[in-house]
Amino acid sequence: MHSNDRGGHVRQDAAGPELDRLMVSAAEGDREAFAEVYDVTAAPVMGLVRRILRDTAQSEEVTQEVLLEVWRTSGRFRPERGSAMTWIMTLAHRRAVDRVRSAQASQDREHRAATLSEDTPFDEVAEQVETRMEWQRVRSCVRGLTDIQRETVVLAYYGGHTYKEIAQSLSLPLGTVKTRLRDGLIRLRRCLGGKA
Repeated sequence: MHSNDRGGHVRQDAAGPELDRLMVSAAEGDREAFAEVYDVTAAPVMGLVRRILRDTAQSEEVTQEVLLEVWRTSGRFRPERGSAMTWIMTLAHRRAVDRVRSAQASQDREHRAATLSEDTPFDEVAEQVETRMEWQRVRSCVRGLTDIQRETVVLAYYGGHTYKEIAQSLSLPLGTVKTRLRDGLIRLRRCLGGKA
């Protein structure tokens, strides 16, 4: 079969080696070669994307995205690894699946937001009590630290000071401050029920 029709364009039934050659030319910046790649591949890409998305408008949009990606990334095509059509259809499949996943994630987020916004009874008193109990537990654990550990933990986490600032404030070497803070945090973690 001859690979060109009367207008000089690649026929769809001759997309194999001729399409590979056109892709290589497109990668070198040949816009006419890419126009032919577009003509040959637009319908098959649209067909694949449409089967996955089942929505004409989205399928058209994704098809355009895929063909734009083919133009932008044509330099990555390697004929020795497979045919141009396989490469393009793989891009199309991935892009369509990504769109489905994105739409599903969006629906899931909307569903969660709707579920959260429903009038669920909320017990503010219980939350306040729970918060107060957590604070009391933390305070109790902080009181259980040695004076040196407590001082560095309070300066770092309640005062927002850096290691260097704590070292200067307490007139201690930086390494000593780091060791005291680490030891204090290990004790706090144990006290609060975490792993050491």
